[in-house]
Parts: sequence; structure tokens; C-alpha cells
Amino acid sequence: MDTQERHRAVQVPPARRPKEAGTAAPATGDGPGMPRQPLWVEEPATRRRMPDPVRTAAVRAVLITSLTLVQAMVAFLTELTGSWLAFPTMLSSVGSTVIATWSVLDVWVTRQVWNQRNGVVSVPSSSARRLRRERRVARRAARTAERDGARIRRDAGRRLSRA
Repeated sequence: MDTQERHRAVQVPPARRPKEAGTAAPATGDGPGMPRQPLWVEEPATRRRMPDPVRTAAVRAVLITSLTLVQAMVAFLTELTGSWLAFPTMLSSVGSTVIATWSVLDVWVTRQVWNQRNGVVSVPSSSARRLRRERRVARRAARTAERDGARIRRDAGRRLSRA
């Protein structure tokens, strides 16, 4: 064992030292040739992602609501200090409260509209799922009938050209 090996053996904790030849080294990235551990591990989502229109409305509502809260705090502090800005900020914060309430209701309405248009997938007895299945079967039957009709016309045309 030379000086460098001895120095490395002292500095590296036993749990992170490479194992004997033929065994896998721990994934810490301490030495050369040792792989690094990932910063995080992807886990599957427990809930489905919100639809884009609903997510857009929700982000808008959160931004408006947070600005309204900041504005209400400014109105309160200007009222405490007795500033001339107290009355205008109070009026604008009341208006902002109405707009924030409207934006939160917009999230709810957008979600309901999206569910009505695209169907509720989570319920097993969903009527939307049954309707989609019926439409799919009807489209498949129409395509099959069209394909069969084209084949019959094509075969009849060949027979006529031979005769």
C-alpha cells in the first residue's frame, strides 16, 4: 500500500469505499469510475394532471387572489398610518376582492364545462364512456361497410373488364 492509497483509505468513509473486485461499487461519485447518485427519483403521479383550460384558470385565480391579499395588506397598513392613500387603496382592494371571487368561480365553472364536454372518466358507470363506446363501434362498422363496398365495386370492375 503506497502513500496515496493510504491517504484515500483514511479520507473515504467505510460505507463509501469501493468493494473488492467483482462486486458493484456504491453509487456515490466519490472516486474515479464511480457513478453518481441521481438528485431525485421520479415517482408516478397519484392523481391525473388537470386539463389545460382548468389549470390556466387556476393559475390566473391564484395570481389574482395573491395580488388581492397584498393589496388588502397595503390598504390596512396605510389605514394604520393615517395616510391619504388609505381610502383609494381600500376601494381598490374591495374591487379586487370581487374580481378574485369571480376568478375562483371561473375555475369551478371551467372544470364543470370541461367535464361535461369530455366526459367523466373516473366513474365506471359513466354515460359519457358508454356514448364514446357506441360512437366508436358505429365508426368501426361504417369503415368496415365502406371498405367492403369498395372491394365489391373493385372486384365487379375487374370481372367486367375480363369479359
